[in-house]
Amino acid sequence: MKVIGLIGGMSWESTLEYYKIINELVKERLGGLHSAKILLYSVDFEEISELQHKGKWERLTEVMIDIAKRLEKAGAEFLLICTNTMHKMADDIQERISIPLLNIVDVTAQRIKELGLRKVGLLGTKFTMEDDFYKGRLARKHGINVLIPDKKERQVVHDIIYKELCLGIIKQSSREKIMKIIDNLVKKGAEGIILGCTELPLIIRQEDCEIPLLDTTRIHAEAAVEYAIQ
Repeated sequence: MKVIGLIGGMSWESTLEYYKIINELVKERLGGLHSAKILLYSVDFEEISELQHKGKWERLTEVMIDIAKRLEKAGAEFLLICTNTMHKMADDIQERISIPLLNIVDVTAQRIKELGLRKVGLLGTKFTMEDDFYKGRLARKHGINVLIPDKKERQVVHDIIYKELCLGIIKQSSREKIMKIIDNLVKKGAEGIILGCTELPLIIRQEDCEIPLLDTTRIHAEAAVEYAIQ
């Protein structure tokens, strides 16, 4: 079994889900007392969030590369960034390490293709929804058409993520707001919805929606287990 390196803490609530899902799947696949071999570097998310909202992406890239190198030196055989937003610098990180980085966008794209979907809605932080690193990669590399909410709706989702979900706060009123935004994306032609923030599965479940929801946390964790034990 390969040693999985996790860059987590963004937020710790969703990193907890990664750890739980990965170990549950390893036990399911291998049985007995098996559990995953994991090295976790957990950041102080307050520091990361402050740099994000100040647009200090070059500094954040330096921070993430340093963490990735530390995990590689410690013995990780491949890496996961346990957040969608910080895949903004995934290619830069991959260039500076010698072990694979399992990109959340690519494994999510693979699941979209398996489901036969051609047009999907994307929910996440404003950085994920608005910047090109996510929807552009889905379009250019995988041929997937991506829809995003309007400007006001993007702010609503962003605020729910940072001001509630990352603090462990789950509100029914916020769930209803997100469902309304999903409904609007469906009206625009979305055949599925990417929960493109690892906190979103904490508030929205497949049973809440009639079309497929792409839970990026679970998809990423499942891909990690497959890679670790293949």
